[in-house]
Amino acid sequence: MSTEDQRAPRSLAAALRGRDDASLAALLRARPDLITPVPTDLTQLATRAGTRASVVRALERLDRFALQTAEALAVAGDPAAYDELLGLMAGDARDPVVADALPGALAALREQALVWGDDSSLRLVRTARELLAPSAQHPSPTGLGPSVREATAGMSPGRIQELVAAVGLTSTHDSVSAVGALTALFTHRKKMAALLAQAPADSRDVLGRLMWGPPYGQITAEPAARLRWLLDRGLLLPTAPGTVVLPREVALHLREGRAHRAPEPVPPAVETLVAHRPQVVDSTAAGQAYTALTTVEELLKDWHEGGPPVLRAGGLSVRDLKRTAVALDVSEPMAAFWVELAYAAGLLASDGEADERYAATPEYDEWLERPPADRWAQLAQAWLAATRTSGVVGGRDLKERALSALGPGLDRSAAPEVRHRVLALLAELPEGAAPQADAVLARLRWERPLRGPQAGPAPQAGPAPQGAHTSSGEEDLRSRLARWTLTEAELLGVTGRGALSSHGRALLGARPAAKPAGAADDAPQAPAGPGDKLPAHHRTAPAGRVAAPLPQPEQAAATAAAARLLAPLLPEPLDHVLLQADLTAVAPGPLRRPLADVLSVLADVESKGGATVYRFTPGSVRRALDAGRSASDLHAFLAEHSRTPVPQPLAYLIDDVARRHGHLRVGAASAYVRCDDDALLNEILADKRAAALRMRRLAPTVLAAQTDPASLLEGLRAMGFAPAAESAEGDVLITRAHAHRTPPRTAPEPVPDGPPVPDATLLTAAIRAIRAGDLAATAPRKPADDTAPLAPGELPRTGSAETLATMQAAVLTGEALWIGYVNAEGTASQRVIAPVRVEGGFVTAYDHTADEVRTYPLHRITGVAELAQD
Repeated sequence: MSTEDQRAPRSLAAALRGRDDASLAALLRARPDLITPVPTDLTQLATRAGTRASVVRALERLDRFALQTAEALAVAGDPAAYDELLGLMAGDARDPVVADALPGALAALREQALVWGDDSSLRLVRTARELLAPSAQHPSPTGLGPSVREATAGMSPGRIQELVAAVGLTSTHDSVSAVGALTALFTHRKKMAALLAQAPADSRDVLGRLMWGPPYGQITAEPAARLRWLLDRGLLLPTAPGTVVLPREVALHLREGRAHRAPEPVPPAVETLVAHRPQVVDSTAAGQAYTALTTVEELLKDWHEGGPPVLRAGGLSVRDLKRTAVALDVSEPMAAFWVELAYAAGLLASDGEADERYAATPEYDEWLERPPADRWAQLAQAWLAATRTSGVVGGRDLKERALSALGPGLDRSAAPEVRHRVLALLAELPEGAAPQADAVLARLRWERPLRGPQAGPAPQAGPAPQGAHTSSGEEDLRSRLARWTLTEAELLGVTGRGALSSHGRALLGARPAAKPAGAADDAPQAPAGPGDKLPAHHRTAPAGRVAAPLPQPEQAAATAAAARLLAPLLPEPLDHVLLQADLTAVAPGPLRRPLADVLSVLADVESKGGATVYRFTPGSVRRALDAGRSASDLHAFLAEHSRTPVPQPLAYLIDDVARRHGHLRVGAASAYVRCDDDALLNEILADKRAAALRMRRLAPTVLAAQTDPASLLEGLRAMGFAPAAESAEGDVLITRAHAHRTPPRTAPEPVPDGPPVPDATLLTAAIRAIRAGDLAATAPRKPADDTAPLAPGELPRTGSAETLATMQAAVLTGEALWIGYVNAEGTASQRVIAPVRVEGGFVTAYDHTADEVRTYPLHRITGVAELAQD
């Protein structure tokens, strides 16, 4: 066999040719980067599957036990028998749990084309072996060092013979056989045990410290006796001046054959911390959902006339985020979450003006007109799919630039997958069951042990070496995303009291989970059932299990179903308030929009909660009068919408403010004040607080000020007066809020986490094209004595006359031909055709690779060759 035939990609290609279409589809679905673009044949597919970038991406998507299996294969022989792999994973005692789970893990590695070969000859793809095998630069997670053969590669033959003699073996005639004899001794359990029984106790202590890794140690020029005993027998081998290593075979003997200290064939169970009645969970989640709607409305109402300016680098300033947090009465991280949620839902954007500011979009006005459940569904779906992550706001990127809300650099492509997986784990629990947060994080770390690139609020150290598990200390990104998901799901009303709500399950497209029998509110719940105790590779998905995010059409249907479940749980808006004698109004629930809009102008919100308390003040009443309402309008409005009589103090307050409202008139001179009561103007001039306005009398009823009208209005109001602005014609100006909207904007597109998973149609077409190209590439050709053999992938080359003659002969004989063809775009391909007709410079033939009759221009055919009879 040639060297080329022994290369892993060709051998992997041969293994792929033995797969059926369903197996190839599973490979392309698990590793979608292999299908972009579609490979021309199976050889190219195998080559692409062995590239470093693709292998790293595939390793990052392995669960803990499958990764441990791949790491064990990286330190096993090449090829390795299944029994050798079983020994490395289950140890000499053959742990039954590990032994039961190993076939499933091996099948997962085979499915992803990381391992090929039958059980007698298992091969890890070369790139994966290079990434996972131990070396001095990249220690293996197994903690194993190099083998005896690798560690003695640079050792002198004389020194190797000394080691052989020291352990009681017969000297050999060459170093290769000597190293083989030493390896055989170290892998023989009984002989190795007898050798170690002779070792001093402190020498055995040294081996014990190096047994689980790291296997390297430092020694001096004159090693101690306990080290000298080990060095003389090859139980420690020198790798560099002053450095020794524990050979792999010795470490495996000390470990009783196990490559890992703690194999993890069983995923950590997500146990129930507390169980609530499902009705309690749903009602709590519905209350949070309504609070989410009102918070988003309050945010965009606060930015109704134009929000904060956009920073030059993009995003909100720290000061504006603090102001927003105060306006919403939440913490700054929560304010960042609500701002980002409105942005992800397309309700908020920058206006694109020269003096760029944030404002509501036209979509916001449409959103306000929808039923509350539909409005919540839009927010929830946007949150579930968004890659922008508010949790990293306040941190710094890799270039030490601050990350701001609505600014660049907030996308984390893993966020949608983590959110969906966290909620799917909640969906696996019985209805009303809330899990321990740490259990959810442990499960996620088991499912993706290598997916932990450091990013977020604090600058991070570099990523861990390939194959290294994420350790304690700074939490990896997936764990932090999971924590944020649990918090945000509660804020948004997807969960209630830590348990997934019924509309939350519908949002995921999950079937209802089993209800805990007789579970009482707040009663502790037993751990999940035996299904969670099985290895992931053999476990049947529970009823509520969700395997992956739904495609867009299915997600839209799931979101609509969630809205239908939520709608009856949301409170009905009220058309009344309860007026009280202390100048307050109590709204015992959510108010209808016209009532809420007018009341928000007429009164100030004093407290929020299940019942909102509004307070009437002179300033709030004046605000309503400024908006064009008269005193009689306000009296009628309150009498209509109050379930209690209008208190006399409130009626007096409205009448008193209305009587004084507009008595003073402010216009533009720079600014002026006019009033028919000159005594009132004298009072203003005599007030020391008016000094900042720099006013002087122009006439008995007119004062001029050296400030703008708006500042003059504010100054007089601060002094306790109730002035009104007037137009150039002398009419009172009615001040209503001016709604500022951006031009039509689309919601930000999520940043994909790698290539998208291909759908069934694309998979079918891709597999058909790959098989067709492989048929053309591997079809046997008749040998040509007068031409050199073609290299793999090279197109046949023949002259025009020979091509035409061969085609015409094939039409008569009905034989198939192998051709090279270049299409109009210049793409070359190989095809197997059976010519039917040749005329007018075209050949009509049945194309075996495309499984249809096609017509090809002869001038685009590079050459033709006959196929062998078999």
